[in-house]
Amino acid sequence: MTKNKTITVQNRAITITSIREEDFICLTDMAKAEGEARGADIIKNWIRTRTTLEFLGTWEEIYNPNFKVVEFDHFKMHAGLPSFVLSPGQWVEKTDAVGIYVNSGRYVGTYAHKDIAFEFGSAISPVFKLYLIKEFQRLKKDENERLKLDWNLHRTLAKVNYNIHTDAIKEKLIPSTLSKDKINFVYADEADLINVVLFGITAKQWRDANKNTEGNIRDNATLEQLVVLSNMESINAVLIHQ
Repeated sequence: MTKNKTITVQNRAITITSIREEDFICLTDMAKAEGEARGADIIKNWIRTRTTLEFLGTWEEIYNPNFKVVEFDHFKMHAGLPSFVLSPGQWVEKTDAVGIYVNSGRYVGTYAHKDIAFEFGSAISPVFKLYLIKEFQRLKKDENERLKLDWNLHRTLAKVNYNIHTDAIKEKLIPSTLSKDKINFVYADEADLINVVLFGITAKQWRDANKNTEGNIRDNATLEQLVVLSNMESINAVLIHQ
């Protein structure tokens, strides 16, 4: 589990965490409005119904290749009987389910993939479910906007002193008699001078080690590295002129 986020739904603080790069919502938080004991009962009563089990089983069959279908069929056969009892922990343990996660650590509680959590929202109330979806969508929209801002800042930093650097190279390091096919080598040599100082490797060495990664070495730099890169390009341009 990674760093948690929180949304507020009808005055309830609902924890959201990331597991295997997917959003999982805390069912325990969703059910807490009915009291701690009552909330646990809501989850157990919800998961033991045939409708819920069919939903969970179908979800697992779609997304989980290791799902134990035989155990699932056993649970489904007994669903609805007065003697049938099932907890989220038993469901995960017996079927190797991945859509529900029971955390006993710092953020104790039962978490479920967002698809399943939205379905559980119906057990609270249709109104609660609607507000849950609305707040979750607002959270994702805010995250996307922050990512877009970071991306724009990334591009700006990568370009901020690029022209100053290349203009200095063009003016001072490239003879007028040099052929066009060799001019690019001069630019690449100066770029790699900075790459080696900043990243410890050349652009080609990075590409060879990251063949399945999109972009180049600078596209994948951190914001801190790009700040340093920009300053180094500016200093190198001055040194080239000198």
